[in-house]
Amino acid sequence: MNNSSTLRNALMLTPLIGTTHSLMAALGLCLMFMLVTRLFSLAMGALRSRLVPATHLLASILLAATFTSCAELLAQTWSLQWQQHLGFYGALIALQCVVLEHSGFFQRDWRQRLRLESLFATLMISLGLLRELIGNGTLGNHLSWLLGATQTDWQGWVLAADGGLRLATLVPGGFILLGLLIAAWQAWRPTPTH
Repeated sequence: MNNSSTLRNALMLTPLIGTTHSLMAALGLCLMFMLVTRLFSLAMGALRSRLVPATHLLASILLAATFTSCAELLAQTWSLQWQQHLGFYGALIALQCVVLEHSGFFQRDWRQRLRLESLFATLMISLGLLRELIGNGTLGNHLSWLLGATQTDWQGWVLAADGGLRLATLVPGGFILLGLLIAAWQAWRPTPTH
């Protein structure tokens, strides 16, 4: 593992733990991430060959900040409650785009990019679902915010009347659950024999 992939993976960990406290936040950030990275990839793909190598970083910063800001404004227009609940994690997408561009992620084959993005989205949604189920005892809490509905008092499907284990919705609980999922994956995956 080189320094570029370590930085890229560390930056992906921040939204993974920070926004997966609920299914609504995880789904919303996944949608926002997919939209911004697709637009960024198309724009940089069109500009990359026309730019002098010294200006690649500046162009990628400007494009990432522009697309992320537009997505933030669109999110505010769509559902202010959801955008406020998301916090600053949406803005970190710009930083992630710049790091992915610098590491050559957008120059890869589209199938490989789609596989990695799908894996990240699946992990985010799964972690958001598990943390909401364990932490709140609900499923789909405030999902109406993401749908842009005006009915904001719907609390999702309540599965446990007394709530759940609050630690699961906090950041340390996210790290613990992610560690348990990684350990389960390592135990389930067959070990290669030499």
